[in-house]
Amino acid sequence: MRQHPLRLALVLAIGALAIPPAQAQQKPLKQPDAPAASSTTAAAIVKGADEVSLDDIRNFTRVYHIVQQAYVEKLDNKTIMNAAISGMLQNLDPHSEYLDKEGLDELDEDTTGQYGGLGIEVLQVDGMLKIVSPIDDTPASRAGIKPGDTILKVDGMVVDSQNIDEAFKKLRGDPGSKITLTVLHEKSDNPIDMPMVRERINVTSVKVRRLEPGFVYIRLSQFQEDTATDLDKKLGDDIKKNGAPRGAVLDLRSNPGGLLTTAVGVADTFLDGGTIVTTKGRLPDANLHFDAHAGDRLAGAPIVILADNGTASAAEIVAGALKDNHRALIMGRRTFGKGVVQTVLPLDEAHAVKITTARYYTPNGTSIQAEGIKPDIALADLAVNKADTAPQLIGSEADLPNHLVNEKAAAEDKNPGDDDGKLAIEDYALSQALNVLKGMALSHR
Repeated sequence: MRQHPLRLALVLAIGALAIPPAQAQQKPLKQPDAPAASSTTAAAIVKGADEVSLDDIRNFTRVYHIVQQAYVEKLDNKTIMNAAISGMLQNLDPHSEYLDKEGLDELDEDTTGQYGGLGIEVLQVDGMLKIVSPIDDTPASRAGIKPGDTILKVDGMVVDSQNIDEAFKKLRGDPGSKITLTVLHEKSDNPIDMPMVRERINVTSVKVRRLEPGFVYIRLSQFQEDTATDLDKKLGDDIKKNGAPRGAVLDLRSNPGGLLTTAVGVADTFLDGGTIVTTKGRLPDANLHFDAHAGDRLAGAPIVILADNGTASAAEIVAGALKDNHRALIMGRRTFGKGVVQTVLPLDEAHAVKITTARYYTPNGTSIQAEGIKPDIALADLAVNKADTAPQLIGSEADLPNHLVNEKAAAEDKNPGDDDGKLAIEDYALSQALNVLKGMALSHR
């Protein structure tokens, strides 16, 4: 398996950057977590490594010459060597890979959340392109692509292990250009064609609004360079305008991650102390420990986190930190389970190796790798439809003829939360999270 950095979200967030230990206790907001230069170079790692046997060198040389002389199409030496390097990394794990200039540029674009494409995070699994998650308000999300979907064709080209890289590259392109994906939804047997138009993806990763008086909704779609600072600003503006909230729903559904240090900053926003995350690897720079600083933006008000199988990497770091510190309750489905860290080691100005260098652990010392985080309250992926029944002629005292009017009714506006189930119809999981949050807020008084 191999993961493609369609957005840095998974590429980065799904990993972590090796930061010099002296910086580990600081509150970093802009350091990339996976793809970014480490203080350790590739040359330094190679030095002192076990020597390669002459037999292995001979075998590699023989295979190289066989490909050079017998492959059905003539390949130049550079193409063969790049393929050899890529193959070596691809067979390590789904997240290690060889980055050329194009790959590094994509990585840089993903960090800022700006690129030309569809707005999806994909993962190669057994020669297929699997959707990790679509980004909010992008061509992919508007077309109806969901976590767990499989891309079978790209513009009519069947996706297989032989052309996986070509298929992946086709997903990105100039804004305004058209593309059609043939997609198979999870638990479906009927592929569907989804025509889309590529856009300049300028992802706004933070949205903050009030669900009703006293309860704030925070949506994080990914972890970019500016997500933590943007969250602090938007949450601060909301509190200034509407007052301190009694509780918050933190929506991390279909959030594929982003930057480790941004995840640390986001978790720190809601914590007053304690461990956020630790990473452990073979290199000294891979062993990091991040602690929260005093200053909880919500002043201890209860938090309900919404998560699903598209909640990955950096998003899982935040969820794990708030859960283990008894700061939030997680509701929804088990998360993706991306618990390893990547470091980008530069080879030269135009090439680098992104390689898994560590595992990360939640404050309780738990690794979520290939396991994910189990929600405190499981919630299936359900939808609510308004019942198609005839209205009752008399449903309350107010429907009776000549009823006495409540003296306060005329002076009070209708409660924004009293919407006849509108929120449940729009987003069932969110409506249930709000109900649980209200109960938590009562005990918090």
